[in-house]
Amino acid sequence: MAERIVVALGGNALGKTPEQQLELAKNTARPIADLVEKGYEVIIGHGNGPQVGMINLAMEFSANRGGNTPYMPFSECGAMTQGYIGYHLQQAIRQELERRGIRKECVTVVTQVVVDENDPSFQHPTKPVGSFYTKEEAETIAAEKGFVFVEDAGRGYRRVVPSPIPKRIVERRAVEQLVEAGDVVITVGGGGIPVVETAEGLEGVAAVIDKDRASALLARDIKADRLIILTTVDRVYVNYNTPDQRELAAMTLDDCGRYIEEKQFAPGSMLPKVESCMEFVRDSAPGATALITSLSRAAEALEGKTGTLITK
Repeated sequence: MAERIVVALGGNALGKTPEQQLELAKNTARPIADLVEKGYEVIIGHGNGPQVGMINLAMEFSANRGGNTPYMPFSECGAMTQGYIGYHLQQAIRQELERRGIRKECVTVVTQVVVDENDPSFQHPTKPVGSFYTKEEAETIAAEKGFVFVEDAGRGYRRVVPSPIPKRIVERRAVEQLVEAGDVVITVGGGGIPVVETAEGLEGVAAVIDKDRASALLARDIKADRLIILTTVDRVYVNYNTPDQRELAAMTLDDCGRYIEEKQFAPGSMLPKVESCMEFVRDSAPGATALITSLSRAAEALEGKTGTLITK
């Protein structure tokens, strides 16, 4: 039976414009195809920070400055990024597989992820999105739409939204069925479209789900053998950017906990990646492992040549 792998790609690896992204997707496709060629079942999650920011900015600019574009809710902006990032990735991956003589479908699933409406982050939103405004503009929009704004490093005021913990992936069964049919699946784009459960059904909310946490949840729920979080470095470091900097080939859950207590990992960078790996390894079958490494060396990391391996 093939080993099942969930791969989490960073949104910054995909560029900041559609043209740049289409070109970068070709580079991304090669290491993904390497994994497929080696016989792994591959499921791909991805970030969408630059992309959802671009869409949100465009919509805000037109709607708030007299344009004819209607206001677009943030969850719909996230859904748009799932569509166009998925289109670029599935096109590039399919072409790379065909070039190698591998006949597999690559499909994107527009994915909703349930969050708890009582998640504490909804009372303390911190994730900045969208345009910069003057104090007066921000106060006007806040009064009209109920948005929360904060002053951002002297550059103006920006809207902030919550970043709740993902609880359930709505389309999980569909993803599993596609994987079992032999397809390469792209899902939980941007961490998934955040939704809450109401008496009338699911309802989108203005929030951002961390894509590594969503990928870890997906990996656990579809019983993946391994979670791979791809970033800009080959391995995790402690004492980063100091004379005592040291790379880690492996960490146990206890090691991870100790390093987190020592504040070795930056909150907006490596910390959520390590925590996501811990959650997957802790909550999965005994042999499940996680890897943190760079995109270009993913296949090598699976062979133990690089990367940081996280085990129970």
